[in-house]
Amino acid sequence: MDYPMLFSSMNIGPVTIQNRIVMSSMCVGLAEYDGTAGKELADYYEERAAAGVGLIMTECTRINETNCVSHSRMLSMSHDQYIEPFRKVSERVHSHGTKIFVQLFHPGRQNLVVFPTVWRLNEVAGRLLPSYWKLFFRLAGGVDEASLDDPKMVKRMNRWMKPLLAPSAVPCGLGENPIRNQNTVAMTIEQIKTLTAEFIAAAGRAQKAGADGVELHGAHGYLIQQFLSPYTNRRTDEYGGSLENRMRFLQEIIQGIRKECGAGFPISVRLSVEEFYDRIGFPGQGILLEEGVEMAKRLEGFGIDVINVSSGNYDTEQTSCEPISFEPGWRKYLAKAVKDVVGLPVIAANLIRSPEQAEAQLAEGVQDFIAMGRPFLSDPEWAKKAREGRSDEILKCICCLYCMECFRKNILNGKPVSCAVNPRTCRESRYESSPQRDGNGRQIVVAGAGPAGLTAAKELAARDFRVTVLEQNAEPGGQLILAEAPPYKEKIGWFIEELTLLARRQGVKIRYNVEADKKIIDEYQPYAVILATGAEAAAPRIPGSEQDSVVTVTPVLTGEKQYYGKRIAVIGSGMTGLETAEFLLEQGNTVTIIEMADRIAPGAYPTNVRDVLQRLEEGAVTFLPGRRLERIGDGVLHLRRKDGVLETVQTDVTVLAIGVRSRDGLAKECAGHYERLYVIGDAGKPGRIGEATRSAFELARSIR
Repeated sequence: MDYPMLFSSMNIGPVTIQNRIVMSSMCVGLAEYDGTAGKELADYYEERAAAGVGLIMTECTRINETNCVSHSRMLSMSHDQYIEPFRKVSERVHSHGTKIFVQLFHPGRQNLVVFPTVWRLNEVAGRLLPSYWKLFFRLAGGVDEASLDDPKMVKRMNRWMKPLLAPSAVPCGLGENPIRNQNTVAMTIEQIKTLTAEFIAAAGRAQKAGADGVELHGAHGYLIQQFLSPYTNRRTDEYGGSLENRMRFLQEIIQGIRKECGAGFPISVRLSVEEFYDRIGFPGQGILLEEGVEMAKRLEGFGIDVINVSSGNYDTEQTSCEPISFEPGWRKYLAKAVKDVVGLPVIAANLIRSPEQAEAQLAEGVQDFIAMGRPFLSDPEWAKKAREGRSDEILKCICCLYCMECFRKNILNGKPVSCAVNPRTCRESRYESSPQRDGNGRQIVVAGAGPAGLTAAKELAARDFRVTVLEQNAEPGGQLILAEAPPYKEKIGWFIEELTLLARRQGVKIRYNVEADKKIIDEYQPYAVILATGAEAAAPRIPGSEQDSVVTVTPVLTGEKQYYGKRIAVIGSGMTGLETAEFLLEQGNTVTIIEMADRIAPGAYPTNVRDVLQRLEEGAVTFLPGRRLERIGDGVLHLRRKDGVLETVQTDVTVLAIGVRSRDGLAKECAGHYERLYVIGDAGKPGRIGEATRSAFELARSIR
């Protein structure tokens, strides 16, 4: 299929963009510790440029080294020392006809509080010694998202750490915000003027470094948006109150950049035109669409060249970086509302996943440029495959938020982002996109066509190994077949379908309905054997668990066991338990979730949890955290609370959702019989999709 609008050129100011595809800003943790753009970041950007992206927006780029640093390997434009290293990035991107804008930002209240001594040391030692930054972040490793779950820790941090700067003293704290309740103070006029000058100076450096323009990050709750929003801006001076005053900070930055860089240097503003506080129970708060559209109109009057429409902030993060339940294109009405009233080009990210969707939104007049972030993590060749008519080969982002979870976990330890469906992403410097074809047709047998088995098979076939996959089921997917079954999980099916297709096109042979054993494997005389047999639901020995009314999640999600109008207790509130509960709720059952920990879904990523919990709460699901299941009686569960009190819950069916255990029978049978025997994915250690694909990819690239 051709995509005539998607691959047509368009100008942003005087700069011609070769097509309508924009890679939006994503913090990936690939800059050097001191903020320099090094080889890893350059390799990452160039690969997307080489595949045909029209415009790249860099990750959030800090404007100073004191109160703007938000993670350990974050790009910087705070001093002249960063100009020449970034020029190399610009040149590599430009060599493929792609343009690049530097996105300038300040986190404001959405940051970790910083050590007082670092406040000054960062400006001196941090600027001169990259090793200083590395040491600092290692020492600061204890201050992480988990620490912020502890009110006592937050109180201690607020006592001995430097407060965060914001328009007003309104800390983060609503919804599932992971950076919350920290000491936040209102900026002085002098501080506002200082930051304005720092934004302008950083834009000047970006221009000198060969960037084609800059983008001011006025979205997702960062400092500029904090000035714009009536929820976070409660000032009574010239920077607060009326919309004119709330936009003054941004207006002065834009005016300063125009004076510094000239009219030929494009300025983009990424703007949250709706904060969606109503989605977390605070209707009428923050920026509403009507005012967001008015902001866009005024920005056009300020002389910017393009507007990048977005939504949300850290309090309402699920509306800017959506979890799996959200429909592609769900917020395109925001972009359309802006495009209808401005003459500027409009960029927008509307959970766009396919070229067909992108072309349709352009044709409908929703927007002028298609912005995508996570899709370029899952498949760097998205643009190339679309242009070549291979859209069925695009590994689409499944919105699992594994990338966000990894970023939050790695925010201080210097590790880059990871992608569940693309284990090579952000490791472009370590692994070539096309591996050396050194397999010489040697036979490899893979047991299991789940994410680990198919990833290993695809990568090995690309190296010219002859690969056969043995799958006991009649279809591929492994554990993902169960993962796809609950409501709103259809995107999991994308990954199964696309990974299977890519493996087959590399020459992988998949045999279904084959229970692998040593005898069958021996028939192939394999050079290597890879066991990706997955895992199965755990069923611990609890008194009474042998009853027919007690099942694991597996027969429920496969449809082997079906229940309607029953009282059902789900034991365990991990994501599997919550999603199984929603599956049962939709069948008309009354559901109670019982969790031994003190809170629901301990350890799960908060945005994913909140997404499911909202629907479960609407369905009147009962939650009983802090209870241990001691015994299952006839239609009754016996629970013990943390204070020792015994409770009972009436139930018709008990569903155990308390984890999985590896299927290791074949591994035991094959042990000692093959020179090259490998166990990957859940078969080795139960984990996430990303962990399964990573172990498979690294093994496939290492076999010699």
